[in-house]
Amino acid sequence: MPPTHRLISVPLVFTPTLKSRLTPRHSLFRYRMASTSVFGLKESSLIHNQAYIDGKWIDAKEGGVIKVTNPATAKELGTVPELGLEETKQAISAASKAFKTWSKTTAKQRHDILLKWYALMREHSDDLARLITMENGKPFAEAKGENAYSASFIEWFAEEAVRTYGEVVPSAFTNIRNVVVKQPIGVVSILTPWNFPSAMITRKLGAALAAGCTAVIKPPPETPFSALALVELATRAGVPPGVINVVTTQANVNEVGREMCENTAVKKVSFTGSTPVAKMLYGLASTTLKKVSIEAGGNAPFIVFDDADIDAAVEGVIACKFRGTGQTCVCANRIYVQSSVYAEFASRLAEKVAAFKVGNGLDKDTTHGPLIHERAIEKVQKHVDDALQQGAHLLLGGKRLPGAGSFFAPTVLSDVPPTALVNQEETFGPLAALTKFETEEEVIRMANDTPVGLAGYFYSRDVGRVWRVAEALEVGMVGTNTGLISQAVIPFGGIKESGLGREGGHGIEEYMNIKFIAFGGL
Repeated sequence: MPPTHRLISVPLVFTPTLKSRLTPRHSLFRYRMASTSVFGLKESSLIHNQAYIDGKWIDAKEGGVIKVTNPATAKELGTVPELGLEETKQAISAASKAFKTWSKTTAKQRHDILLKWYALMREHSDDLARLITMENGKPFAEAKGENAYSASFIEWFAEEAVRTYGEVVPSAFTNIRNVVVKQPIGVVSILTPWNFPSAMITRKLGAALAAGCTAVIKPPPETPFSALALVELATRAGVPPGVINVVTTQANVNEVGREMCENTAVKKVSFTGSTPVAKMLYGLASTTLKKVSIEAGGNAPFIVFDDADIDAAVEGVIACKFRGTGQTCVCANRIYVQSSVYAEFASRLAEKVAAFKVGNGLDKDTTHGPLIHERAIEKVQKHVDDALQQGAHLLLGGKRLPGAGSFFAPTVLSDVPPTALVNQEETFGPLAALTKFETEEEVIRMANDTPVGLAGYFYSRDVGRVWRVAEALEVGMVGTNTGLISQAVIPFGGIKESGLGREGGHGIEEYMNIKFIAFGGL
């Protein structure tokens, strides 16, 4: 354990003589010691206020920091370094150097290290969940679920590491044998969002490490502490220096992102985030024809047919729409309900949503937490106001809640026209917008009338309709009679402008090159 970890748990007593000799660095250290107590973890050494490059915890060369706040209280949790171009190059160089040895480890060796990491994540689940709740805002129970989900990727890809089989291809020539092998692609740049501070990292990093790749991670400035805690546990599990590097940045994100995409030592870029940013990064990575995995924005339809189990559909849309206070890329965004069951569904949904308990995620009675920041509040309000101006009716909520945090009342709108903004773009908030439809053909047309295609959902008890609609929806993933689809074992990803490639499932293939070897002279 690095010396800084041991020092954090030791109280300092400042005598007048010592105090007079304190440097700004001493003051920063004193602040870091104080900030760890804010989180209330069982093990404070999981808190890091520094970035991680080549096995060392570092500050920004220019001394800049990023303030991280709790969205439920608007209070500062601590700071992390504002790294720039120079540190990013150092991280990539460290990853490139470490790749030479990490790529030569056996699949069994990587499997064993990843399983140790998985066990540590489960062992420290309460602390990791508390971190998620405090920097992201989601309720503690939901954060515990995210940690379990996050750890499942490490477990899954540990097992996938030993299943990266090659192939023997029958030859057309008697003196040649054809063999296909898979090799790690190299240094990987990983850029992740704040809505799943832990799982969005392990879904990418687990596959990369299992394949034999090394990585440079840029976590979101809103939720960096979860990423840094994961690295602490990975180091304890035996991941060598340089294999994982974390670059924290906010103001310098443009130059850092460009370097992570254009540096010739980087061989793959994996990104989860908005479609506009995805397109920009894709363009940067294309300058050197890097392999790219992108999970971009969604605009998921949720369809309730007249033969659906209405109670099950209501529960399904609540789980799908309001998980993470509506801040998930696969959450229902456009809710289409067939006219004959529309009134019943709307009434039951509003009744259920009215029972939500919105508040600080650490409060045991809280069912739904805050939005991540003020911009998120503004976007939800904009979508609500636009729908109402176009003739929608407000059944519940519709405005910001009072208090210091960024809370928005869970909202249900009925009679929302197809032209409303909420039906045109992703809301990323607790807004359930109901639109009426008459026929299966009509709703399929409306559901597919979008440039993105990540996920889609529908409820029906007609087996023929289930097959027809599942095949007709232009999305990468479909939930039939369920509002929850995410698992480590599935190929997660979208089509159209929702991205490229797949994560989870056999996603380790995204981090490997295929090499053909012809053995001649036999």
